[in-house]
Amino acid sequence: METTALRRRHPAFAAGLAALAVALGSTAAPAAAAPPVPDVDLVAFGDSYTAGIGAGAYTTAAPCLQTNGGYVSLLLKLPVVGGNSANAACAGAVLTDRPSDAVPSVMEQVAAASAAGKLSVRTELVTVTAGPNDIDFTTPLKICATMPLDACAQAVQRVRDALPAVQANLVEALTAVRRAAPRATIVVFGYPLLFDPDGWPTLLTPEAQRLVNAGTLTLNGTIERAAESPRVKAKAVYVDVTRAFTGHALNSAAPWINFNPADPFALQNFHPNAAGHEAYAGALEGAVNLDSLARRN
Repeated sequence: METTALRRRHPAFAAGLAALAVALGSTAAPAAAAPPVPDVDLVAFGDSYTAGIGAGAYTTAAPCLQTNGGYVSLLLKLPVVGGNSANAACAGAVLTDRPSDAVPSVMEQVAAASAAGKLSVRTELVTVTAGPNDIDFTTPLKICATMPLDACAQAVQRVRDALPAVQANLVEALTAVRRAAPRATIVVFGYPLLFDPDGWPTLLTPEAQRLVNAGTLTLNGTIERAAESPRVKAKAVYVDVTRAFTGHALNSAAPWINFNPADPFALQNFHPNAAGHEAYAGALEGAVNLDSLARRN
């Protein structure tokens, strides 16, 4: 969930397309030796949550800043996933194109993956995280951390007011995926609740934490409605992660979300750590039977 300022300071739009060629190979066996190995082609799109910010060492340069510990990297290690798989996500990505933005939007990621042959009729699985950057979610966080509760409530309400446009743009992005990969199951993730109002003290008061959590739930509802749109619903699955993260907020005893109080708005803050990304991968495996998606010829 990056600020627009973060996106502006990354140059070169072309650098944002560097993560499209991730692939896993396997050694071919003689035809009579064994049945074909199941193979799920996975293509991932979206923002920093899919790029893996906060989960490990960076594997791509700015602006995309993918890491080696994100949920996509974990899924790519599964025996059933491989083939023509790729992670096209970029930190800071919004849903639709903005002329002044150096970071490829989700729509641009989809177009680039299609042009590169990564997203196609052979793709079995697509994952998406998107939405918070479109509403500049870090702005209400800062307001709620530094200003009175009334100002926090107003900031969260402004987020709610912007969500119909987010829903429409997400439907367009998912429809673009559907056109390019008509056989794919599309997993659309929600976001975890960042705070435990009963946890250890942090920048936000417990009341402000509740307001921000409520805003996250409203955002998740918007994402779920987009996934259930008649234009994409047949093969789209909304995956909620709030239950998986219960007890693991950033101010809990066992946090699955990064937060450094000494640098409250560092890039990795408010993003899942390695354990959080394991929860994302597990939530997908719990919602989708990967073996049933696998191509066996």
